[in-house]
Parts: sequence; structure tokens; C-alpha cells
Amino acid sequence: MRFGAGMLTPYGYDNAFLMLGIGVCLVLLSFTVPGPFFSTALIVLGCVVIAFTMWFFRDADRPLAAEAADPSVIVSPADGAVTEVVSLDTHPDLNCPSTRVTIFLSPVNLHVNRYPASGEIVDARYVAGKYLMAFNPKASEENERSEFVLRTPFGRIAYTQITGFLARRIVYDTKKGDVVRAGERFGMMKFGSRMDIIVPATAQIAVKVGDKVVSARSIIARLHTDGVAA
Repeated sequence: MRFGAGMLTPYGYDNAFLMLGIGVCLVLLSFTVPGPFFSTALIVLGCVVIAFTMWFFRDADRPLAAEAADPSVIVSPADGAVTEVVSLDTHPDLNCPSTRVTIFLSPVNLHVNRYPASGEIVDARYVAGKYLMAFNPKASEENERSEFVLRTPFGRIAYTQITGFLARRIVYDTKKGDVVRAGERFGMMKFGSRMDIIVPATAQIAVKVGDKVVSARSIIARLHTDGVAA
């Protein structure tokens, strides 16, 4: 469903159509209430709901960064701001010292997610959990989330969709065994959330805390290409 330069993402049809219906109903209701103040207020509120829905559930085109032709390059799977770059002694899905890069998505960011690299999905799992604020350091381990492990030509990486205080639903269409390509859409997190990308500690990190990143366009890391076991 295309609207101007973008379109509504299929990942959000359920919520988007409900919210659009509410917005239209508010506008129509304005014609039944007495007095210009209440009528105008309902029209404004309805238009705000419609405008927010169209903005939040948009699905903009995102050409893949030219550098991503190199299979060692990891691109951002989400729009947002880098809030953490943390060294980990180990990570259970990578079995080696690792680095975690965290991207925080505000409600105004594009929330459609894209694969950070090309390869094979070797694990995809949903984990029930809490709804801590997405920027809480404990959110990676305690919040509701979807965890993925991707085998690239230069070893494994992991990435995680994490709910926040507002984001109460994760959508994805990835399963174990899928062969995927960097930059392709795979899901969505709704109403403010967070994405973690975990790479081996040998990777060269290309972002720092405070950087704004764009899905499929911004380079997150470059994997070490010598002597890496997949």
C-alpha cells in the first residue's frame, strides 16, 4: 500500500489499520458534537492519530550501502542512535570474546528492521521477558526479545530485537535455516525499542556512542577475515 514516497509496512498492518480507523472515527465524530471547540478538537486529534500512524508504520526504501558488497561488512539493522558499545568476555552464541553495539529506536525512527549481513540463519528464537526501558542495560537479558544467530562467510554474528517500555510487540519472519541477504527486511519492533548487534571482539567497530545510524546504509563493523571458523 503506497502513500507518496513510502508505504505502510505489512509488518504493521494490524496496528496501523486499527489506528487509522480510530483517527477516521474521531474526525467523523466531530460532525456530531455541539460547539466549534469540541468539533475542532476531535478533528485535530483524529488528524494527529492518522499522521502518526502513517509516519510510524512507513516503510521507506533503503538501498544497501555500496561497502556491503564486501561480505565482512556488517550494516545497521535498524534506524536510531548508538547508545552502547560494550566489550563482552564471551557470548553464548559466538563462543568467543565479543562486542555488543546497541541501537535505540525512538518512536519517530523507522522501525522496519533489516538483515545486518548475508549468510545463513543458524538460530532464531523468541524469549519472553520484562518491559524495562529499552536503554536500561539489563534490557538485553531481561526484556522480551527475539534472538538471531547469523553465519557469515567470516564467522557468526548475533543480533536481537528487544522490546522497551512502550514497545510491546516484536514481529519477524525469519526462521532457522533461512539464507538471507544484507539489507533485506525481516521484521519490525513497535513503538520505541532497541536492537543489539553482537560481533566477535576481533571485528573492527565503525561506530561510537552518540552516532546516528540508518538501516542498510550505516556500517556497524567489519569482521576479521583471517583464520575465522564459521
